[in-house]
Amino acid sequence: MKNTTSLFDTYVYPEPQFVRGVGVRLFDANGQDYLDFSSGIAVNSLGHAHPHLVSALKLQAENLWHTSNLYAIPGREKLADRLCHNSFADKVFFTNSGAEALECAIKTTRHYHFEKGDKNRVNILTFEGAFHGRTLATIAAGGKQQYLEGFGPKTQGFIQLPFGDAEAVDGAIDETTAGILIEPIMGEGGIRAHSNKFLRHLRRKCDEHDIVLIYDEVQTGVARTGKLFAYQWSGVEPDVMALAKGLGGGFPMGACLARGSIAASMSPGTHGSTFGGNPLAMAVANAVLDVILGDGFLDHVNKMSGRFKQYLSEFLDTYPDLFDEIRGEGLLLGLKCKVPNTQVTVALRENGVLVVPAGDNVIRLLPPLIINEDELGETCERMEEAFAQLAE
Repeated sequence: MKNTTSLFDTYVYPEPQFVRGVGVRLFDANGQDYLDFSSGIAVNSLGHAHPHLVSALKLQAENLWHTSNLYAIPGREKLADRLCHNSFADKVFFTNSGAEALECAIKTTRHYHFEKGDKNRVNILTFEGAFHGRTLATIAAGGKQQYLEGFGPKTQGFIQLPFGDAEAVDGAIDETTAGILIEPIMGEGGIRAHSNKFLRHLRRKCDEHDIVLIYDEVQTGVARTGKLFAYQWSGVEPDVMALAKGLGGGFPMGACLARGSIAASMSPGTHGSTFGGNPLAMAVANAVLDVILGDGFLDHVNKMSGRFKQYLSEFLDTYPDLFDEIRGEGLLLGLKCKVPNTQVTVALRENGVLVVPAGDNVIRLLPPLIINEDELGETCERMEEAFAQLAE
């Protein structure tokens, strides 16, 4: 008997279906509102239907959608300049997704060594519990067996190490090591933050051995942690960085940022994209940066983070049988659960709050960065109702 849907069965879709979004709220077909603390998995950085983003997209759509990278693209140079000016990077390659940004980062890292004559330096050190995407290379980088099974031989060149283990890093570095790839805060892995001490150790080792330090900031980047980029908390910089999610504010796009000395290895013909950096994406991402780079925006994110952590601390005190600890920075927060996180996710959804489950039995709390005190308070009232029901 034919399945009732023509879609691949790769997702199970719970009710409800959303038909409209405004700010931090989503609405279903019955008009029921939900406070969106998933933000499309940290994508809707400025919420839903932000007027500045809508205006930018409409204006661009009325003029030019697509030409391909055979031609210069309006807004692309501007966006690249802004990203470089506000980060460690000198060069940017635009992609359609976070996984593509990671693919570009991996290729750039390997080609940097290839151009220097070190053709055996191809291995990338990664860390257990990480998530870097769903392509054949990025599932190999993540190393999770659930994602690898059934897709043929694992792509070679990725070596998984224990979380936060400096000695393991030191022991794994050899003449084949091209790069170290890390999420400063693991998203899907359970909002687990690498210590600043560990990140500084990686920087030193990379400098000593001419290894490329790659940050996956697909989820942590673009103000999500309370700084423009999460690497800024540690006081050291990567050599290559992948961005996506919040950079497009809901429009599909990504970016690979790199130091000039490393990006110089990527000459014409070494990499490409048909849609990457298209005019629509560039217009929206520039509009996102208009807001996020504005005076006081990061202060607002950190203020809301502090207030939210106060609420969450109260939940830990009130419901010690439900929750174990608070994790994360800025508005990339998590609650480690003592009951199955799926139960918590469903209970919150039934009370009008949308969250995202993660590894290590954690729920991710990822509100739009524009959330205000009243909206945060209303959300926590709904969370209280859900938790009280779970505790009965």
